[in-house]
Amino acid sequence: MLGQRSEAEATVVPPLPDDADFAGHKILIVDDDMRNIFALSTVLKAHKMEVIYAENGKQGLKALQDNPDVTLILMDTMMPEMDGLEAIHKIRQMPEYLNLPIVSLTAKAMKGDREKCLSAGASDYVTKPVDEHHLLSVMYHWCKDKNLSKALEQAL
Repeated sequence: MLGQRSEAEATVVPPLPDDADFAGHKILIVDDDMRNIFALSTVLKAHKMEVIYAENGKQGLKALQDNPDVTLILMDTMMPEMDGLEAIHKIRQMPEYLNLPIVSLTAKAMKGDREKCLSAGASDYVTKPVDEHHLLSVMYHWCKDKNLSKALEQAL
């Protein structure tokens, strides 16, 4: 699947370029902790990204359906009602979102968690507390194809 990486690939992310441009990207944050949503939103908005959010996987699926132009999803792993793994699995069952980058975020990083997230369909995996620079590097890696498409459109 294009929207996923193998275990080995998920551990290596190129550094964030100095000229990284996130303008025009719409990011869906799915997290049950409003403090995390606020912190992530603040960082993403500072980099000119549009942010929408949901407080559990079920609401995340609805938010995605209401916003089909989402560029990337930041998905918390552990949430009430529908956790991140189940939500990722359901998203990957929708053909229109097979290649949508989904970065799984987890605070309780245990042995095997990365594999569970990638097996569920996550494109990548980042542990909390989130290192802002690392997260942006991961996001840039997954958004760079969109950046290239946007540059080509502007050139034509």
